[in-house]
Amino acid sequence: MVKKPGGNKRYQQNRNYIRKNDKIRAREVRVIGPDGEMLGVMPPEEAVKIAKSHGLDLVEVAASARPPVCRILEFGKYKYELSKSKRNKEKTAKRVKEAKFRPRIEEHDYMTKVRRSEKFLHQGNKLKITLMFRGREMEHVNLGMDLVKQAIKDLSGVGKADDQPKLNGRFIIVSLSPLPKNQRTLKYNSLEDLETDESDDSAEEDEPEEVLADQDSDSVN
Repeated sequence: MVKKPGGNKRYQQNRNYIRKNDKIRAREVRVIGPDGEMLGVMPPEEAVKIAKSHGLDLVEVAASARPPVCRILEFGKYKYELSKSKRNKEKTAKRVKEAKFRPRIEEHDYMTKVRRSEKFLHQGNKLKITLMFRGREMEHVNLGMDLVKQAIKDLSGVGKADDQPKLNGRFIIVSLSPLPKNQRTLKYNSLEDLETDESDDSAEEDEPEEVLADQDSDSVN
């Protein structure tokens, strides 16, 4: 019999489904009471009765544990707290941008990269500066190092280097962290520039340049 494509689609859609009360399928569960006390291992039916006696729900909070762990709590409040926690993590997560330089970069291109890097740091993102050497350019590592140090200096109004630039094979790499928000000062952008340039970022992040950064980081090519 030929297996139909997408046979696990239903499973994939329900991976984040939270079981509660009579939807809990395990023969036994480890139960945490409404006040955080451990009530022990018991059949879910028994645990549901205890939950109902408190006017609460039995909720599976660790399905992969053996036996699964369930808590007696208010299900609506629990889902709200989960959703709130997820939103807070997404809001506070910092993205890592990458600015790629070459030793013989033209002045105009250099300033374009510095301007965009300043923007990213001002927005609270971390920045990874990468300078790549090719062929005989390795004979002038000092020039590349000077360029990276100049970029760090030019961005000092919005960020600071986490460490000294380091040579790693054919690359000089250094990471910058944004300064505290009340200390960030724009030198190459205006606040209006930050708003009008938003559309430029999405196009730039999709360019197929040499990829050195991690897959979840964005690049300034």
